[in-house]
Amino acid sequence: VGEGKAGLGPRSLDTGTGLESPGPPLLGGRRLGPNLEQGARGRPSPKSGQADGASKDSLRLDIQKLKEKRDLLDKEITQLISEGYSVDELEDHISQLHEYNDIKDIGQMLLGKLAMIRGVTTKELYPEFGLEMND
Repeated sequence: VGEGKAGLGPRSLDTGTGLESPGPPLLGGRRLGPNLEQGARGRPSPKSGQADGASKDSLRLDIQKLKEKRDLLDKEITQLISEGYSVDELEDHISQLHEYNDIKDIGQMLLGKLAMIRGVTTKELYPEFGLEMND
C-alpha cells in the first residue's frame, strides 16, 4: 500500500517522475540496497548476456507473486472503502497510533529510569502509578 499525496493506495513499481533521489533504485517505494545490481530477494542480477532460463523463471515467479500481493491489497482497500472508511480517516488513525506508541515508549523509558534510581523493577512501580501489567 502506498503512502503519498493521494493517500493510501497501491504503489506502482516505477514512479516515473524523474525526481527520485540518488542512491539505490526504488522498487515499490523501497530501496533495493547498496548493491545496485541486487535483484529480488537479495539475489545478484545476472549480467547482460548471462541470464539463464532458471533465473528468468525465478524472476517471473517473483513478479507474479508481487502482482498477486498487489491485487490482494487493492481488494482490501476497496473493501475498507466500501465499509465506509475514508483514506483521510485511515491516515489520521495511523498517525494517532504512531503518536500513542511514541508517548508510551517515553513513559516506559521514564519508568525504567525511575526503577533504576530506586533499585526496583519496573513491574514494582506499576501499582504506585495505577498501571496494569498490560498497560
